[in-house]
Amino acid sequence: MPIQPRKATQTTKAAAPRRFVFLLLDKFTMINFAGAIEPLRLVNHVAGEQIYTWALCGEGTEKTCSNGATFRLDFGLDEIEREDTVLVCGGIDIQHTTTKPVISWLRREARRGVTIGGLCTGSYALAKAGLLDGKKATIHWENQDGFAEEFEDVKLTKSVFVMDGNRWSTAGGISSIDLMLRIIATDHGEDMANNVADLMIYSTIRTDQDTQRLSIPTRIGVRHPKLSQVIQMMEGNIEDPMSPADLAEEVGMSTRQLERLFRRYLNRSPKRYYMELRLQKARNLLMQTDMSVINVALACGFASPSHFSKCYRSHYNTTPYRERGTQGGPGLGVRLSI
Repeated sequence: MPIQPRKATQTTKAAAPRRFVFLLLDKFTMINFAGAIEPLRLVNHVAGEQIYTWALCGEGTEKTCSNGATFRLDFGLDEIEREDTVLVCGGIDIQHTTTKPVISWLRREARRGVTIGGLCTGSYALAKAGLLDGKKATIHWENQDGFAEEFEDVKLTKSVFVMDGNRWSTAGGISSIDLMLRIIATDHGEDMANNVADLMIYSTIRTDQDTQRLSIPTRIGVRHPKLSQVIQMMEGNIEDPMSPADLAEEVGMSTRQLERLFRRYLNRSPKRYYMELRLQKARNLLMQTDMSVINVALACGFASPSHFSKCYRSHYNTTPYRERGTQGGPGLGVRLSI
């Protein structure tokens, strides 16, 4: 049986509708956009009146998202109301879709005091405009390596979403749902947010304290505390790799025991697993930044470019130089975004 809209409370009736302006960038990802706009529609349904309104803006008259669907824009990069909230919808190839007109528009609206948020790689557009300097922010985990290298003044976190004053950001995927539910709860109470979550069959509402990625045990499919601890140390020490002996000592076992642990559960040696982590980060940096190959090598714990190139070729069957060339040059958005 369809759920009937509930009568709006007196507080809701007294408040003017709040408008969200979605700035759509080329190749934006639909899941972030839908996750942000649908909760607004459902609030209006639950309340029985228009609590929120929204509009689509951007360069040109229409935008096509990464799955090929095209959306007609309501207006271009025009001046908006100070009370509006801007949400920048990013996606693939964000470094190129963050154009100079977009950056200028974001800076202008920021100077006027407008609240601005970035969904998924939309955080890159905010950072490029200088709106996240000194602020906490997040971006999809796949883009974190390149983002951290390019924007050193941003306090990058691994949270699902971040609200730092009037600058917001989400990690991508369905994290925009969590951000919108937080906004709804702040504006109209937890009950309203919970009602919207129920309508979406969204049973676990995450907060800004939740992190993006699955826990290490879940990710690797193994629940062994010492193995998880070692992998966590590896991931935290990419630039200055720890030796197998030091890793083993940290978790209270011998090097031989550590070797057996990795062979048993991951079918590879600790050294091999560690190398794969370092090469994965190197590939991210090559594809997401304009760092030189030498600097990428150093950032991933390789003492020389020749050793780095040899290891990279062995793992990816291409050289770091060719990897960058086949991707059409450096760019944060070259990596696919959720």
